[in-house]
Amino acid sequence: MTKRLSNATLASLPAGAGLPRYDRAAVTPGVVHLGFGAFHRAHQAVIFEAALDTGDLRWGITGASLRSAGVRDEIDPQDGLYTMVTRDGAGDDLRVIGAVREVLVAPENPAALVARLAHPETHIVTLTVTEKGYKLDPATGALLGNDPDVAADLAKLAEPRTAPGFLAAALQARRAAGIPPFTAISCDNLPHNGRRLEQAVLAVARAHDPSLAEWIEQEGAFPETMIDRIVPATTAADIVALEASLGLVDQAMVKGEPFLQWVIEDRFCGPRPDFERLGVQVTSSVAPWEEAKLRLLNGAHSGIAYLGGLAGIDFVHEVVAIPAFARFVEALWDEAEATLSPPPGLDVAAYRVALMERFANPALQHRTRQIAMDGSQKLPQRLLAPIAARRAKGLGVDALALAVAAWMRWQSGVDDAGDAHIVDDPLAAITSTRLEVTVEPEDQVAALLSIYAIFPPALAGDEGLRATLVRHLRALASLGARATVETLPWR
Repeated sequence: MTKRLSNATLASLPAGAGLPRYDRAAVTPGVVHLGFGAFHRAHQAVIFEAALDTGDLRWGITGASLRSAGVRDEIDPQDGLYTMVTRDGAGDDLRVIGAVREVLVAPENPAALVARLAHPETHIVTLTVTEKGYKLDPATGALLGNDPDVAADLAKLAEPRTAPGFLAAALQARRAAGIPPFTAISCDNLPHNGRRLEQAVLAVARAHDPSLAEWIEQEGAFPETMIDRIVPATTAADIVALEASLGLVDQAMVKGEPFLQWVIEDRFCGPRPDFERLGVQVTSSVAPWEEAKLRLLNGAHSGIAYLGGLAGIDFVHEVVAIPAFARFVEALWDEAEATLSPPPGLDVAAYRVALMERFANPALQHRTRQIAMDGSQKLPQRLLAPIAARRAKGLGVDALALAVAAWMRWQSGVDDAGDAHIVDDPLAAITSTRLEVTVEPEDQVAALLSIYAIFPPALAGDEGLRATLVRHLRALASLGARATVETLPWR
């Protein structure tokens, strides 16, 4: 039986596998990460690992899952070790990450997570809980008061259930113990993510003690961030292939592209790593970087996911290999680029070329259905924001609207070949109910535009946009996604 990756088996790894270059036993857990999934392990954890490599041993990680024990059960038998597989056409680069000191499962023991967050060694809390994990109304940014977990945290903080609830409870405990607050860094694809996280935490805190909210607002820090790396889901085949290279089983491995970017607003309230030395961009304004990434990379990804998924195409690189789809992406970028205010240092033309090269990387095997998840939470910032900006100037939105129409078509749960798929989305029940009583594209567009949690009234009432969506949805229904893209006059 093949052995697992662990402290005991590290010495048996082949020379090509990069190993931790520091004394793991001397590391202190200065970071708590909420949402301990693949993206964190392939992005922020890699940066904290680099900090440990410099000899600054304050940045070990306590991972925390707010839902299931799956990742904990994968990584605990490996003593927190896992392999980061960086993958491109030239082959795989392997690095064993040792930064993880422990993994907690919040529903099993909420008090343990609050205690770790409140510990004086904890200086930074990072989050990748996805858009829906913030429990915010996409239209207003307010807490979802009718959500049972939010309601429970607003009623009491003894056993928090939500990310804002855990942060508020820990900050309450730190204040009571005379410990300064930590810096809380949202790493999710939300516009103004730091401010939105701060508002959510303040709302929970204010419900229990207005003076606590005032202390958090005055003493805490919630910097804005932009993060970028393509991290496809790990498959069973990936684990088998890595075993062949390592001679060990690694159930917690992650894979990603070589590109990694992290931009953080220079707003901290305590110790932090020397981020600049580690390749992180620390800036006075994240918004222009964030806007460019959301509207170019993420917006194109959503369009690729829904159109490619409807056409029965499994992977991103297969979609952009088809000339008509590549032209569609360029057309979407042309529309979105006109809404940007690029920051100094961002060459948009070069960025677009690099993005297409990243999308075309066949080694990543990035599934369209993975990107299609949670579309109702992603559309506002990725596609609707640039649509609104263009419509305010009287400009057309042909390519952006096609991506939205493809999302509408995806809600039917059937692709162009008639094969069923799961609409994995927190609003799936609502979109399904709206579409059950509609047949014609005009009625379907009207039904979905009336979901104001996704579409703001100004867009829902835009007759020009509505007509464009109807035209595209009719074409998608009659021709299919690939033929629709091939017949449109992209440049």
